[in-house]
Amino acid sequence: MSALTISEARATLPALLDRVEQGEEITITRHGKPVAVLVRPDLLRVRRSSAAFERADRIGRMLDEARRKPVHRGGLTSERAQEILDWVREGRDARP
Repeated sequence: MSALTISEARATLPALLDRVEQGEEITITRHGKPVAVLVRPDLLRVRRSSAAFERADRIGRMLDEARRKPVHRGGLTSERAQEILDWVREGRDARP
Protein backbone atom coordinates (compact mmCIF):
# COMPACT_ATOMS: atom_id res chain seq x y z
CA MET A 1 0.00 0.00 0.00
CA SER A 2 1.39 3.37 -1.02
CA ALA A 3 1.13 6.52 1.08
CA LEU A 4 0.98 10.07 -0.24
CA THR A 5 0.37 13.49 1.21
CA ILE A 6 -2.80 15.37 0.34
CA SER A 7 -0.80 17.72 -1.90
CA GLU A 8 0.76 14.82 -3.79
CA ALA A 9 -2.62 13.13 -4.17
CA ARG A 10 -4.23 16.31 -5.47
CA ALA A 11 -1.49 16.79 -8.05
CA THR A 12 -1.61 13.19 -9.31
CA LEU A 13 -5.24 12.18 -8.81
CA PRO A 14 -5.87 10.77 -12.32
CA ALA A 15 -2.78 8.56 -12.08
CA LEU A 16 -3.76 7.48 -8.55
CA LEU A 17 -7.20 6.46 -9.77
CA ASP A 18 -5.58 4.37 -12.50
CA ARG A 19 -3.47 2.60 -9.86
CA VAL A 20 -6.50 2.02 -7.65
CA GLU A 21 -8.39 0.64 -10.63
CA GLN A 22 -5.59 -1.91 -11.03
CA GLY A 23 -6.12 -3.05 -7.43
CA GLU A 24 -3.61 -0.95 -5.51
CA GLU A 25 -4.65 0.70 -2.25
CA ILE A 26 -3.33 4.18 -1.59
CA THR A 27 -3.28 5.93 1.77
CA ILE A 28 -3.53 9.71 1.85
CA THR A 29 -1.90 11.40 4.82
CA ARG A 30 -2.12 14.78 6.48
CA HIS A 31 0.80 15.81 8.67
CA GLY A 32 2.04 12.22 8.54
CA LYS A 33 -1.22 10.67 9.74
CA PRO A 34 -3.53 8.60 7.51
CA VAL A 35 -6.81 10.38 6.75
CA ALA A 36 -8.14 8.39 3.78
CA VAL A 37 -7.58 5.26 1.76
CA LEU A 38 -8.34 4.96 -1.94
CA VAL A 39 -9.66 1.48 -2.68
CA ARG A 40 -11.76 -0.09 -5.43
CA PRO A 41 -15.47 -0.24 -4.51
CA ASP A 42 -15.76 -3.96 -5.22
CA LEU A 43 -12.95 -4.71 -2.76
CA LEU A 44 -14.59 -2.52 -0.15
CA ARG A 45 -17.90 -4.40 -0.53
CA VAL A 46 -16.13 -7.73 -0.10
CA ARG A 47 -14.45 -6.53 3.09
CA ARG A 48 -17.69 -5.18 4.51
CA SER A 49 -19.63 -8.35 3.74
CA SER A 50 -16.82 -10.51 5.15
CA ALA A 51 -16.93 -8.52 8.38
CA ALA A 52 -20.72 -8.90 8.53
CA PHE A 53 -20.45 -12.68 8.07
CA GLU A 54 -17.80 -12.85 10.80
CA ARG A 55 -20.09 -10.95 13.19
CA ALA A 56 -23.01 -13.24 12.30
CA ASP A 57 -20.86 -16.31 12.94
CA ARG A 58 -19.75 -14.89 16.30
CA ILE A 59 -23.37 -14.20 17.29
CA GLY A 60 -24.31 -17.73 16.22
CA ARG A 61 -21.58 -19.20 18.42
CA MET A 62 -22.73 -17.05 21.34
CA LEU A 63 -26.32 -18.26 20.87
CA ASP A 64 -25.20 -21.90 20.69
CA GLU A 65 -23.20 -21.47 23.87
CA ALA A 66 -26.10 -19.76 25.64
CA ARG A 67 -28.48 -22.56 24.60
CA ARG A 68 -26.22 -25.14 26.25
CA LYS A 69 -26.26 -23.33 29.59
CA PRO A 70 -29.05 -24.01 32.08
CA VAL A 71 -31.69 -21.32 32.40
CA HIS A 72 -31.55 -19.44 35.67
CA ARG A 73 -35.05 -19.03 36.98
CA GLY A 74 -34.60 -16.07 39.33
CA GLY A 75 -38.15 -14.91 39.76
CA LEU A 76 -39.71 -12.73 42.39
CA THR A 77 -40.56 -13.71 45.89
CA SER A 78 -44.25 -13.51 46.64
CA GLU A 79 -43.52 -10.70 49.10
CA ARG A 80 -41.71 -8.62 46.46
CA ALA A 81 -44.49 -9.26 43.93
CA GLN A 82 -47.05 -8.04 46.46
CA GLU A 83 -44.97 -4.89 47.10
CA ILE A 84 -44.93 -4.14 43.38
CA LEU A 85 -48.68 -4.72 43.07
CA ASP A 86 -49.36 -2.44 46.02
CA TRP A 87 -47.13 0.26 44.51
CA VAL A 88 -48.93 0.04 41.14
CA ARG A 89 -52.34 0.19 42.81
CA GLU A 90 -51.31 3.21 44.87
CA GLY A 91 -50.26 4.98 41.68
CA ARG A 92 -53.58 4.18 40.04
CA ASP A 93 -55.58 5.33 43.05
CA ALA A 94 -53.66 8.61 43.17
CA ARG A 95 -54.80 9.55 39.65
CA PRO A 96 -57.67 12.02 39.37
